[in-house]
Amino acid sequence: MDGTTVAASKHQPALQKQDTPGALANFPYDRMTVERFRQAFPRARWSDERRSWFVPGKTAARRVDRWLAREAELLAIHADSKGRDAFAFDPISSPYLEIADDLLIRTPYSKTLLRELHEIPWASWDNELRAWRVPFRSYEELRRRWPIIEEAARHSEPEERKRRREAESDSEAQRTRRLRYAERRRHRYPVPSEDLPPMGRPVATEQCGVVVFTDVSGELVEPSVLAAFYPHARRTDIDYAWGTWRSATLTELIRTWPARREASEMERSRGWWQPTLPELRVARRNARTIERRRRNRDLGPTS
Repeated sequence: MDGTTVAASKHQPALQKQDTPGALANFPYDRMTVERFRQAFPRARWSDERRSWFVPGKTAARRVDRWLAREAELLAIHADSKGRDAFAFDPISSPYLEIADDLLIRTPYSKTLLRELHEIPWASWDNELRAWRVPFRSYEELRRRWPIIEEAARHSEPEERKRRREAESDSEAQRTRRLRYAERRRHRYPVPSEDLPPMGRPVATEQCGVVVFTDVSGELVEPSVLAAFYPHARRTDIDYAWGTWRSATLTELIRTWPARREASEMERSRGWWQPTLPELRVARRNARTIERRRRNRDLGPTS
């Protein structure tokens, strides 16, 4: 029997049952842990073949499970004690961190912050306290990730969000977005006057997704409008006219047969083409969402 080597396991050891009465126990090697195990199970024997301890008896599985649970608690207490010492030696001072039985983190919502907290072992959300709880045993990992967490929290503060919105409201990019949104609300789209899209049938477009054209006026599109909002329409040898469009319904999208290939460069410069299956899937998903919202709005609040 080799009492100095125990089958390694990263977390709580696994328990394996055998055909004969008894159970196999695996746990990370530690001299004091082995001594406690031998005291609790004096009939246990080490198996070089299985690299595990074999505990005989019909109730061995239950007894070893209970012992492993107690050991896990002891390890957690020890790890928490080490984490408290580490915190006392190198504490985190932040308005987002509170000290209680464990570490409480209260911050504004941030996807970056959530991604970091999910990577910390044993971190959990407490819905009653409206805070993240991190045990002291995870302090070293929290300390390593804290600069990113704190920066994300500050970035998500309401005052900081407001300041950024005000700074962006007068920016050139924001003005451009407002103009593009206003243009889209007009439900018009430039199409080649000599190569019109089919009316009443879903087609894919460069800026508006999959839509249904309902009419084409005789009004030609000014080059300045094309350059500002429709950069795909860059051909100078043809005239573009305004086409009126509406969103395609879910039924129309389901009935549309997808194209077998991606749109060519010529079709994209034309501005419309038969949608592919991936484009139809996106349009169908959006249409389902719109119809669900409309249905819920028509039904109103229910008791």
